[in-house]
Amino acid sequence: MIEYSDLVLISGYGKSWLVKAGDEKIGTDVGLVDLRQLIGKEIGDNIQTHSGKELTIRLPRATDFFEFAKRTGAPMLPRDIGLVIGLTGMNKKDRVLDAGTGSGIAAIFFAGVAGKVTSYERKEEFAQQARVTVREAGIENLEIITGEILQETRIYDIVHLDLSLTAEHVIHAHTILNPGGYLVCYTPFFEQMILAHDNAHGLFFESASYECIMRDMDRSERGTRPSTRVCHSGYITIMRK
Repeated sequence: MIEYSDLVLISGYGKSWLVKAGDEKIGTDVGLVDLRQLIGKEIGDNIQTHSGKELTIRLPRATDFFEFAKRTGAPMLPRDIGLVIGLTGMNKKDRVLDAGTGSGIAAIFFAGVAGKVTSYERKEEFAQQARVTVREAGIENLEIITGEILQETRIYDIVHLDLSLTAEHVIHAHTILNPGGYLVCYTPFFEQMILAHDNAHGLFFESASYECIMRDMDRSERGTRPSTRVCHSGYITIMRK
């Protein structure tokens, strides 16, 4: 049963809204919604706008936080986060270190898979907003720390870096990884990808870099073809200790 302040997704007519059950009203494309209707309802039930349009209550997932959470920067795309999870074999036994947090989207995805996630963010305002998002998402195995990842000394199974990468970051990550663990660097430019790859030499026994590409398909009455929209998002360099 949905209680006061619970976060849910309401959808209908091709649109969705991430909302909190309570005393507020929100405007939508299909009318004003009184969010007090949500209290006492169950996932899958319907509520109505002031104009009588029905909206369905759904359980939020990490993908909804990517879509609707307040952003403090450009978060990784879910498809790229999925590559990190898949290429490292991330699982519930893993301790994961993430930096920088930004909007907290990648860390939220990781927390849904790993046993424990620690995320570092250098900007306090970014860290505070990410903590709000994590709290609203009801995630308990994710800690966000304001500070520099280079100060971390605990041992991890996976280290993920999405920041202004330096050689020092790669070297330090190696010192705090379990043997068999992975360092993953998500970078926007060739130069940072090369920096990660070159500094892995002599430290990690495996290293590989990949371009992140996923192409949408366009479907119309005329036919189906690959979208002409940009399909590239960045580069992932993965290193194993």
